[in-house]
Amino acid sequence: MARSASGESVLSRVVRIYEAFGSDEPALTMSELARRSDLPLATASRLVHELIGYGWLRRTPDRRIRVGVRLWELTARAAPTLGLRAAAMPFMTDLHAVVGQHVQLGVLQDRDVLYIERLSAPGAVPNQSHLAGRLPLHAAAPGLVLLAHAPGELQRAVLCGPLRALTPHTLTEPAALRAALCEVRRTGVAFCAGHVNEPAAAIAVPLRAGGGRIVAALSLIVPNDESARTYVPAVRAAGHGISRALGFAPSADSALIQ
Repeated sequence: MARSASGESVLSRVVRIYEAFGSDEPALTMSELARRSDLPLATASRLVHELIGYGWLRRTPDRRIRVGVRLWELTARAAPTLGLRAAAMPFMTDLHAVVGQHVQLGVLQDRDVLYIERLSAPGAVPNQSHLAGRLPLHAAAPGLVLLAHAPGELQRAVLCGPLRALTPHTLTEPAALRAALCEVRRTGVAFCAGHVNEPAAAIAVPLRAGGGRIVAALSLIVPNDESARTYVPAVRAAGHGISRALGFAPSADSALIQ
């Protein structure tokens, strides 16, 4: 692997270019891309030109740079979430058809929940999360579900780290977060009213594979009003259906998850 004068490989520099893109900034100018990837403009321009030639990046008519379709094609073929998304989609579609609000599928990624699937509708309640976007575990309902069942090391790291407030209702005190995680484990559901967007409430449940292992969280985003909690049974039912499709058999596996 070719290296720069500083000893950094070409692959490392390419990775930095891709990590410069965010779900909220999918298109960047060349100067923005060089700055965000901490590369000299000439180096970034040369690498971007090569990546465009392979279809891994593309240039829009306004000269901004975006991730290319070819890269999406390659990653989609090998995505480890394909089976999960295939199992979840029929139940997500049914839930979405009944409620007409955002239905999302999230997985644990570092200290965030990563959204790998989302169904929405015109006029749905405001929602800060995006497909392929992330939110901190402590802030989002699916994040609380995943954190509640995460290894103790990760729980301690999150509880001891900074707990950023997205709204005045976000859990930012370790004691309150610890209590919320206990409640999620006890009830099997996370309900967060206004934690990410004040006009929205989120309901999330765990999704289990064979043996009871939690692999993801299903969430529903609804208006933050007096009727929000009435959707909990529907989310639970969809979650149970997805878990069964993933190979979880409650009668056989329940002893394993107590």
